[in-house]
Amino acid sequence: MLRPILTGLALAVLGTLVIGCDSKDPAASNSSNPASPKTDASKTDSANKHFDFKEPNVQKGDTAVIETDQGNIKFEFLEDKAPKHVANFEKLADAGFYDGTAFHRAKPGFMLQGGDPNTRGSDVDSYGQGGPGWMVKDEFNDTKFDRGIVGMAKTAAPDSAGSQFYIVVGDANFLDNQYTAFGRVTSGMDVVDKLVQVPTVGAPSDRVVEISGTRVKSIHIVHPGGR
Repeated sequence: MLRPILTGLALAVLGTLVIGCDSKDPAASNSSNPASPKTDASKTDSANKHFDFKEPNVQKGDTAVIETDQGNIKFEFLEDKAPKHVANFEKLADAGFYDGTAFHRAKPGFMLQGGDPNTRGSDVDSYGQGGPGWMVKDEFNDTKFDRGIVGMAKTAAPDSAGSQFYIVVGDANFLDNQYTAFGRVTSGMDVVDKLVQVPTVGAPSDRVVEISGTRVKSIHIVHPGGR
């Protein structure tokens, strides 16, 4: 009996990594199975008119630095495991796409999620539903979702990752081969641990109550040998 119970709990937590929670979807009424709506393209496209997206200069050994009021979080890319996701993240970061967004979802013991452009606005119902206006194909790999791994959030549909990402704060190996791992935190997990403890509205959305305290000032890419 123990195995089925553990599997059920894992599936309940797994649901929290999908992008958004739409009350119009019948599945949203089940707290153990949050809905995974599509990105609102009209809102997303309008926001992206301010960004000059260019193909990134991805190099082996690239790292990303997330600057927050609580301190910096640095992670290395797993470019050999998820090259398309790494290139996508660098493309977004280089354009300033993440600047001014916030970590909008926090679940202590599990993960901290951000990367939604909608969090620049005040419509809390749209948090968790934004993206860049395009999607990235899944690149599931053999990386274990241990503490410090950075993965991409997605809807329940395949190949639906966009800009939202999360940092695992506790080993979550039930995510293995379900989501794409593309990075690993090398410094600043103490900052992540602070941010994940902010007050939230609770399950199923785990939406942060006051995102002004979880703002991302910027994310910049550091290439080997310099910025």
